Amino acid sequence: MKCHIILGMAITAFSAGVAMAQVAPENVEYTDGAIEQSLSGTPGNPEDGKKVFATAGLGNCVACHAAEITKDIPFPGTVGPALDGAADRWTEAQLRGIVVKAKTVFDGTIMPSFYQTSGYIRPGDAYTGKAGTEPLPPILSAQQVEDVVAFLLTFKE
Repeated sequence: MKCHIILGMAITAFSAGVAMAQVAPENVEYTDGAIEQSLSGTPGNPEDGKKVFATAGLGNCVACHAAEITKDIPFPGTVGPALDGAADRWTEAQLRGIVVKAKTVFDGTIMPSFYQTSGYIRPGDAYTGKAGTEPLPPILSAQQVEDVVAFLLTFKE
């Protein structure tokens, strides 16, 4: 009986570990631009997402997007659409897809792909004027994407 309990616990722990595995950028699966599976296996934190949204060295979403909920963040941009009501317009999976690679949803957008490592048109190489060599690291980590998505899910009308 003890053996069965220990084996059951080991299988449960292994299964939980598999479910919690991070999805690498090259393994992201899209369904009509949406990404159903969490990239990190850990729920996003809206407060951390707000930091990524507002920080120039991270996502810097505020450089292009404004929203009433972000009025405390200085210098909102107007290049991208206002994000008021984003959580009412898109599902969590759709928002994840947009953050990861907006071009899968909005053809011709200038929004960068925040969780991509290859397939760029011509990225620069650390301000040298030379083309970067792939694979490049993603702009955001899997957890940072999940955090931004959690923050965007607070954007209700």
